[in-house]
Amino acid sequence: MDKVLRIYNTLTRTKMPFRPIHEGHVGMYVCGPTVYGDGHLGHARPAITFDVLYRYLMHLGYKVRYVRNITDVGHLEHDADDGEDKIAKKARLEQLEPMEVVQYYTLRYHKAMEALNVLPPSIEPHASGHIIEQIQFVQKILDNGYAYVSEGSVYFDVEKYSKDHKYGKLSGRNVDELLETTRELDGQSEKRRACDFALWKKAQPEHIMRWPSPWSDGFPGWHMECSAMGTKYLGEEFDIHGGGMDLVFPHHECEIAQSTAALGHETVHYWMHNNMITINGQKMGKSLGNFITLDEFFNGTHKLLTQAYSPMTIRFFILQAHYRSTVDFGNEALQASEKGLERISEAYSRLMALKPAATTTVDVAGLRERCEEAMLDDLNTPIVISHLFEAAKAINTVHDGKGTISEADLAELRDVFKVFVEDILGLRIGAADSSNDDAYRKAVDLLLNIRQQAKQNKDWATSDRIRNEMAEIGFKVKDTKDGFEWSL
Repeated sequence: MDKVLRIYNTLTRTKMPFRPIHEGHVGMYVCGPTVYGDGHLGHARPAITFDVLYRYLMHLGYKVRYVRNITDVGHLEHDADDGEDKIAKKARLEQLEPMEVVQYYTLRYHKAMEALNVLPPSIEPHASGHIIEQIQFVQKILDNGYAYVSEGSVYFDVEKYSKDHKYGKLSGRNVDELLETTRELDGQSEKRRACDFALWKKAQPEHIMRWPSPWSDGFPGWHMECSAMGTKYLGEEFDIHGGGMDLVFPHHECEIAQSTAALGHETVHYWMHNNMITINGQKMGKSLGNFITLDEFFNGTHKLLTQAYSPMTIRFFILQAHYRSTVDFGNEALQASEKGLERISEAYSRLMALKPAATTTVDVAGLRERCEEAMLDDLNTPIVISHLFEAAKAINTVHDGKGTISEADLAELRDVFKVFVEDILGLRIGAADSSNDDAYRKAVDLLLNIRQQAKQNKDWATSDRIRNEMAEIGFKVKDTKDGFEWSL
């Protein structure tokens, strides 16, 4: 591998050259959704971020095993160790089996991911399908002396672990202060200290989701699933673990501790986290009335939206910001992004229709190298997009007859657009749209040629009807001196 990707490692807080454990192979684990509600933007950003990483690693020639989990048990309502299981609660309120709830929302999540053109992972394990592995993992931690049983539940002993290892290294938490501020809670719960976290919880009589274990009929703690499933499918050491920044503490911090306690060493070489999403400058939340589902974005049905936004507009908007920066969703910003996407789409369509000349008079040299350099620098997708915008200017110059491009440069430019627009950024636009196959284009061209003929015959009613009805179903038609252009 002659191209070296530098990625920001949350653990070291530096950009580090990516060196896989096994030559030519990458193991990547990303925390997927907790499926108890409608898909929202919080689901979209990590999915798109790590989809681009997945695509780019494959572009670099790596064979990637991408594991993205489904949390369908153990995520409690109040915090990681307290309250009712969110899926069990929904099942109880709606008088459903918990797996009915899981299946319904998993299918909705997959549908949204497909619309956003997020590739499916190599493996998508469910927490509920790996109870045995989680029980075995808990037993290893107990055997190594870093956990204790209390009233049928098993808790991780943070203080004891911290004497041998460093708890808080990922999030930067001060463990001594954490222990000091929680001692007053001793004796008031099953835990020795409030900062101890559950590895296994004894189920209350009314709890629907429960499994037998050596300690009680119960269910695994939320953090346990990732340690058990990550090491099952990727080995005791693997390359990349990703997720949203909100998972750094406590979820990923606890994961590091329990994996080290069970195995004697850390499992993950590179930690990557995407930043948060805000709505008009506020954190998204149902209590603020700004919780917008992906379906509401796609349909424009939320009160804060002035229009519908296509899945590709959402994907493009997310990619216009670096994954480690915050993204604020507002109508003006989304509309600007929609126009930017149209510019790239139009340029791509025009690129595919250009005719080569003997020489090149526009500046298209080095585009591939500049885009590669940006991607190698911690997946800098906004810089890649800026380079594509510059290339779009050259394409439009040739299209307008104010410049020329040679056959070799045209072939290179088309390939660069395909690689970076379609394969890496994952955008379905213009020539990349799956609906734009040859037969489809010919059918649309035929209809627009009929419209052109109607205009020549001064049959304005037919001409206007074709234009208006095509606009209603999503076509943008532009009359030109040479005939017409269209995009979807």
